Amino acid sequence: MAGHSKWANIRHRKGAQDSKRGKIFTKIIKEITVAARLGGNDQDSNPRLRKAVSNARSNNMPQDNIIRAIKKGTGELDGIDYEEMSYEGYGPNGIAIFIEVITDNKNRTVSELRHILNKNNGNLAEPGSVAWMFERKGEILISEFIGDEEDLLDDIVDSGADDFERVDSGVLVTTDQSELLNSKDALEKKGYSIKSADLIMVPKSTQAVNEEDQEKIINLMETIDNHDDVNQVYSNFLINSPGISFGKKTDRVCPIKKGPSQMISLNRIYSVCLWLFSMNSLALRKEPSKRRMYPTITI
Repeated sequence: MAGHSKWANIRHRKGAQDSKRGKIFTKIIKEITVAARLGGNDQDSNPRLRKAVSNARSNNMPQDNIIRAIKKGTGELDGIDYEEMSYEGYGPNGIAIFIEVITDNKNRTVSELRHILNKNNGNLAEPGSVAWMFERKGEILISEFIGDEEDLLDDIVDSGADDFERVDSGVLVTTDQSELLNSKDALEKKGYSIKSADLIMVPKSTQAVNEEDQEKIINLMETIDNHDDVNQVYSNFLINSPGISFGKKTDRVCPIKKGPSQMISLNRIYSVCLWLFSMNSLALRKEPSKRRMYPTITI
């Protein structure tokens, strides 16, 4: 999304680097194992396993690795007994943090996560402290999109998705959690290359953070995400880009001030305009009577 950066964007850029190091394989194998243990090895009747296997293939995981992970989950092969847990906490500036883990030792995991948070001006909180600030959504990552924006908009609406935003050279599509696999299949039939399709936690509202805390927060989130037992980590923080200040949605104004020490990039202005146009177009196509109150730009 032009104009600011959320953890979702940072996470996906980081994910591309993780795949080079092979860390993503470990997380996918854990997910396949747990999905197979909970729902069996039939992908048609186990949508969670189907999604996990699809993500494994999108990340070029060898078929033998996938089969072994499934068999370990169903008990056909000896494997580690993993548990799913979630933890909640706060970071610098009071940001909310929601952590999902797959672990073989929950006492070790909670101790290490508490240490990470305490060391980085945060703290582990009681269950339910921040979970209410998030809602479950489906998220589809289209890789290397270079096509026409209008065609993309039509295809996303037709797939039943709710929203989208550009992430580097790709597109991040948000769906209702019940429509994740249907939207993914519809976009694949249209010829889009799907990098991943996951159920995620999306913040109901975001919290802007002080400039001096931005680096601390990014470092904290990356440290948590790098923990071997962490499957996903979510937060509600928002980082404003220099030169662009988003006002309240009701203001519909995004002031960009020019001055001797602050130059404006025309590419950035174009990107923001394009995003605003796309979001309003998507909202009108889905619900013509309900125009979204996204901000306009004044220069």
